[in-house]
Amino acid sequence: MAAQAIDALGEWGVGLFTLAETVVPPIPSEVILPLAGYLAKQGSLSLVLVFITSTLGAYLGALMLYWLGARLGLERSIRGLSRLPLVDREDFDNAAGWFRRHGRSSVFFGRLLPGVRSLISLPAGASSMHLGTFSVFTLAGSGLWNGALIGLGFLLGTQYRLIEQYSRFLNYVVYVALGLMVVGLVVRSVRRRSGR
Repeated sequence: MAAQAIDALGEWGVGLFTLAETVVPPIPSEVILPLAGYLAKQGSLSLVLVFITSTLGAYLGALMLYWLGARLGLERSIRGLSRLPLVDREDFDNAAGWFRRHGRSSVFFGRLLPGVRSLISLPAGASSMHLGTFSVFTLAGSGLWNGALIGLGFLLGTQYRLIEQYSRFLNYVVYVALGLMVVGLVVRSVRRRSGR
């Protein structure tokens, strides 16, 4: 099911997905990109175009958060975005702490860390990090991450039975993750109301 959905989206759909994944962190690139690599191995998608569109999507999403941080400042950005479902203020604070400790190199290395990957753009924008440096580090880090996940799917594509089992397993993982997200939303909503 997941593989058919990605096949239907095509390469540019994968790019749009990575853009959304960058802006809304709980969406898992770890599911979509390996399957896109597998489909490229099968000839359904272009491997090069999947890599380009996914990296471009990640960069554009990061640029949106960079702009938001630069425009509103870190605290106002965090306050506004932490109201979104499935995003905790703690995630933003962790990314901001990572940026404070590691400086501009955190933009590159942060792209390889779940929970920091998307949100590192906010403190980078709020601290007025040079846009050229931000762009180079973001493209390099995102390209490395995306290339690894796509390559994994491409390499596993030679073992058809393993991929078939893997895809089936990922479908269940996605269903469980969606169920947990819904439960998390309900719990968070109840806690916010009881805290008022």
